[in-house]
Amino acid sequence: MANSKVVNNYGSFDVTFVKGQGSTLTDINGKKYIDFLAGIAVNVLGHNFKPLVKAVSKQAKKQIHVCNYFTSDIGVEYANKLLAATGYEGVYFGNSGAEANEAAIKLARKYGQLNGGSKRKTIVTLDKSFHGRTLATLKATGQEKFHIDDFAPYPEGFKTLEANNFEALKGAFDETTAALFMEPVECEGGVIPLDPEWAKAAAKAARDAGAIVMCDEVQTGMGRCGSLMANTLLGIDPEVVTFAKAIAGGVPMGACIFKGKGNVFKAGDHQSTFAGNPLACAAANTVLDTITKPGFFESVNEKGEYIKKTIAGWNIPFVKEIRGRGLVIGVQITKNPVEIEKTCLAKGLLFSTAGSDVLRFVPPLNISYKEIDAGLAILKEVLQNA
Repeated sequence: MANSKVVNNYGSFDVTFVKGQGSTLTDINGKKYIDFLAGIAVNVLGHNFKPLVKAVSKQAKKQIHVCNYFTSDIGVEYANKLLAATGYEGVYFGNSGAEANEAAIKLARKYGQLNGGSKRKTIVTLDKSFHGRTLATLKATGQEKFHIDDFAPYPEGFKTLEANNFEALKGAFDETTAALFMEPVECEGGVIPLDPEWAKAAAKAARDAGAIVMCDEVQTGMGRCGSLMANTLLGIDPEVVTFAKAIAGGVPMGACIFKGKGNVFKAGDHQSTFAGNPLACAAANTVLDTITKPGFFESVNEKGEYIKKTIAGWNIPFVKEIRGRGLVIGVQITKNPVEIEKTCLAKGLLFSTAGSDVLRFVPPLNISYKEIDAGLAILKEVLQNA
């Protein structure tokens, strides 16, 4: 890794990138790669997207950071625009998905205190979910492999529910439940979409017990599933939604939006030094303007269907299932997905794995069909020879 002294907590591959254009990256040796990873769903508009570069450059010349004791013009503009687009009443800005989810957890706990006292503190999450790397969001994550003993003890007050299982809803919520927290598509857990009917039943059961409903859209939001928020495809109208990854096109940012019973934050409840700084808001403003243009979400859905149908047409024997929504696609296989990932990387295609047996594709939402076809050609060759 170019003699890097950065601690390799990520198990990073020995590839160093120096530039990108569209959905193509170039490494230190001049080799080009088709990007079906987009920084794990972050580079929503690809690399070197001119309007985004212009917005960030223009803002950097004005101001990069303003203390949150005050507001910035671009911060106010973006907050108003985001809330108008989503129909929510308030927003807390952070710097990452984990921060956005920490804010949601705090919000849920405060809601519980105000609506049931100290007993209403449990947050119900789903099996195979993933909510972040802080101690609280790790505990909220419904995958035991992330609950590493070396980091114990973990915060209490979390309960895991089996997704898409109607029987599991019986008795799942009671007077101790503060919130139901779920991802519309469990991306890290294997690209598992929630069944809309189950999601509606789960949301109703939670609300009937006096809890609020929260959606983690860190990976599924901002157009990834072919709509601004993936929860609208489920029809559950959550009181709280979290965003990050794609929200600012690569500039670190997260957001927690809330309305109705979830609108309980007051001054001093949750803060962060860098949160919602002008640079991030300028980038996020451009992302939102771009992805909400007429036809953009339809294009995301069309490209997603194109990729899924193309892979299905190869009739690869060890491909068990192809699933997902929009441009988050999971290909479940019976072979080792990491070996497929490594072979594709060597041939110039980037993607990641999810769960224990899934190839996950989350390319930039504006990826060209030429780049899609180039990436699929590499994938086809590798799968047919695996």
